[in-house]
Amino acid sequence: MQKLKKICLILLLAMLAFKLAGCNTFYGFGEDVEAGGKAIKNAAE
Repeated sequence: MQKLKKICLILLLAMLAFKLAGCNTFYGFGEDVEAGGKAIKNAAE
């Protein structure tokens, strides 16, 4: 189980790093966060 947690954490950090590298400004980061929030909201409905 510990190995699975480590793999998930590494994948999460890698996705976060690529996401932050993909948006060049704080404005772009805000749009990315907003889009993520909307996607989660729509999935929950």
